[in-house]
Amino acid sequence: MASPHMQMMYMHHLQKLWVHFAVIALGAWLVASPAMLGYLDPGSFGPQVARVTAERHLPPPIERAQMIVYSDMAAGFLMIVFGSLSLSWRMRWAQWGTCFTGIWLLFAPLLFWAPDAASANNDWLIGALAIAFSILVPMMPGMSMEAMQSQEDIPPGWDYSPSSWSQRLPIIGLALFSFLLARQLTAYQLGHISEVWDPFFGGGTARIITSNVSKAWPVADAGLGAISYLLEALSGMMGGRARWRTMPWMVGMFGVLVIPLGAVSIFFIIIQPIVIGTWCTLCLITAAAMVIMLPYSFDEIVAMLQFLSRARSESQSLWHVFWRGGTVTGASRDPSPPLEIGGWQAARLLQQARALPKALVVSAALGVWLMFTRITLDSSGTLANSDHLTGALVFTFSIASFAEVARPLRMINFLFGIWLIAAPWFIGGGHWVAAGADTVVGVLLLLLAVPRGQVRHHYDGWDRFLV
Repeated sequence: MASPHMQMMYMHHLQKLWVHFAVIALGAWLVASPAMLGYLDPGSFGPQVARVTAERHLPPPIERAQMIVYSDMAAGFLMIVFGSLSLSWRMRWAQWGTCFTGIWLLFAPLLFWAPDAASANNDWLIGALAIAFSILVPMMPGMSMEAMQSQEDIPPGWDYSPSSWSQRLPIIGLALFSFLLARQLTAYQLGHISEVWDPFFGGGTARIITSNVSKAWPVADAGLGAISYLLEALSGMMGGRARWRTMPWMVGMFGVLVIPLGAVSIFFIIIQPIVIGTWCTLCLITAAAMVIMLPYSFDEIVAMLQFLSRARSESQSLWHVFWRGGTVTGASRDPSPPLEIGGWQAARLLQQARALPKALVVSAALGVWLMFTRITLDSSGTLANSDHLTGALVFTFSIASFAEVARPLRMINFLFGIWLIAAPWFIGGGHWVAAGADTVVGVLLLLLAVPRGQVRHHYDGWDRFLV
């Protein structure tokens, strides 16, 4: 006799059979797409495709289109097979086959430099839906039964769930917004559009995404960013309020997508005026969005690491717990609905905004100002480069420190303040006004890094680090 929980899981599987039929239908659509959408029709290749082909030394467009045809037909066939197998309760592993096929579809237009917009957008849409219909909508296969049976979603020593939807929705929204912006940059790099929008720096965006730095990548680097944003949004949608213990691997992947890739985004923003000599409006917006995601992601990562530490102290297998989840002694349950939309949420957002450390808000604003001293103070040379580099880092660490669990990061602004005070004495390129401004901003950063700001929540053993 199967356990009641196993019976519940089986009934859930039966209720979600429609997603596997949807996967089969998407696979059939993908197989038929080359003929329906005219992948091999030379008329579908825009005039910019020839420019991209020559600049990047790519194979002829028709050959690349043929590779997309082979890829889509193979992926469509696999989705039909995996979707059919997933209909069986005993074949739940096949959902992972659908998921990895979806991931392949996200990367295929970049790897083959898809010469037409229809095939690229078709692959991205079907790939995202394949991931959603394989592990987001239905129950993810392989999860620990014990972990799913437990209802506790607040970590021991905490007073809220770090995996709550109020924490994840801002990340999901920002990631989707960034994906749409990065898609336009990708379309220009692939030759699907002839112009790229930039309201402030004219041709700066086009110069940057066709620069030697960009061409050093074997694929369209804006496309890699777009896929990263899309995967962030999808991974943010996965799991409930207890995923810090039911899906540690997902929280870890989510952290990798947000934190290291956020650092990469800031790096590219730093080198734009220094190496290329201009800015890119859409790049600045997406990088700012990545930085704003940071404070929303830190607490869930801390909770996940604390959970793994407790599991190890309780002699549980870290490998098993990391990939399948588990339970932890001392956790509690949040009785409120997982996601309730109402007028009170606007009041809560306003309360959160008011609770932001004012010193860090001012520090972030100073960082933004430093990034543009070329424009505001007519700085040039090494001092202007120093201001831009320091400003980007001040902005990043100030915003990251908005998270209570990451509040000690604000101390790094001490180093930036000291550098700004000393920089005019060691490097050139700025007049006395620029040098004086750097000194004033440096002193302000030293003073603003002192106050910790309000800490409203508790984080178990992490509290002792919140100085």
